[in-house]
Amino acid sequence: MRTEILPVRPLTKAAFAPFGSVIETDGAERRLINGGTTERFHALAEATALGEGARAIISIFRGQPFALPLEIAMLERHPLGSQAFVPLDRRPYLVVVAPDAGDRPGDPLAFLASGIQGVNYAAGTWHHPLLALDSASEFVVVDRAGPGDNLQEYFFSDARFRIESLPDA
Repeated sequence: MRTEILPVRPLTKAAFAPFGSVIETDGAERRLINGGTTERFHALAEATALGEGARAIISIFRGQPFALPLEIAMLERHPLGSQAFVPLDRRPYLVVVAPDAGDRPGDPLAFLASGIQGVNYAAGTWHHPLLALDSASEFVVVDRAGPGDNLQEYFFSDARFRIESLPDA
């Protein structure tokens, strides 16, 4: 078994585009609503719920913190819908994704999301489950509910990937 060190890069819209969208207010369409008392950052991401009887749902996830070094031994994906994570606690967290390589994940990429950035994984995107840092963190999660198998997991047997450090702030 080989071990590869995953460099962690800052989360940007361009770097994350192959896997979904970054949910942030920078560069967003802004609209004043409610008599000018509220600024709306419009359509930051789109929720996808595929299949008969599917619907988009909103949940809150509370993720327990992970410490470095961190072994990345598995990834999961949701083939029938997108999955969005929006942090509530304004704490940085890790995002690990991989391109599809014939119904299994390819080599993962790691991103450091600021506490004011969310992510929306496109349907079928391989990703690691929630990776909070430093302390327990809550996220609003928008994903798919309904009939059908919407979870696939892959456990790496030929390689382990490890995150050893974060980029300097």
